[in-house]
Amino acid sequence: MTAHLYFVAPGTLREQMRPEEPVVLGGDEGRHAVTVKRMAVGEEILLADGEGLLAHCVVASTAKSELTALVQTVEREERPAVTFTLVQALAKGDRDLQALEAATELGVDRVVPWQAERSIVQWKVERAAKAHRKWVAQAEAATKQSRQATPPVVDELAAKQTVVRLVEESALTLVLHEDAEVGLSDVTLPDAGDVVLVVGPEGGITPGELDAFAAAGATSVRMGRTVLRSSSAGPAALAALFARSRWS
Repeated sequence: MTAHLYFVAPGTLREQMRPEEPVVLGGDEGRHAVTVKRMAVGEEILLADGEGLLAHCVVASTAKSELTALVQTVEREERPAVTFTLVQALAKGDRDLQALEAATELGVDRVVPWQAERSIVQWKVERAAKAHRKWVAQAEAATKQSRQATPPVVDELAAKQTVVRLVEESALTLVLHEDAEVGLSDVTLPDAGDVVLVVGPEGGITPGELDAFAAAGATSVRMGRTVLRSSSAGPAALAALFARSRWS
């Protein structure tokens, strides 16, 4: 079984750490490792700093709410030349969170929650901060589950104009839409830069939103004859794109 991954504070790990150098895993992560996962001396674990460093370690000792691990090797996850951003419209029934979780496991680099015009869910002022923290926590949990060193950046809630600016700044923006004439497989990916993928809510993206994104340089694409839910459309498209780029 692949070793469990836990996050340590930035600065805890260094690329040139000595073999057998000790690292203490404390706080909530250490408590979870010891009391929930019941990590034992001699077991292998992975420690990540959330900024690209990943350490392969062996548990040396455990206490009530922390453990000490001995570093074996340290590696850095390099930032890829082509990055992927998922603009996910808010959706009811936690379908947006399902999309976030799956996209994170696939390896998306950035997620932007989007208050689309047809989004039933509304992040009001008093709810926005709490909802954003929930998205960040969900992304971090999915990052650990998928054994990645760096969680995706989760932006604050975006309105249409913010998404338009993302489109303008991207190397390529693809808007998933069932009536698009261009197939996802027909799109040529850039060699560098950010690829933005826009997914609408249950009611779909409005004509006005489509026009604004197109005017900023976005391309509408479809993924076959079926219409996917908001929870599955983004991850499915990312998987198809990754199969042509990162997974090839």
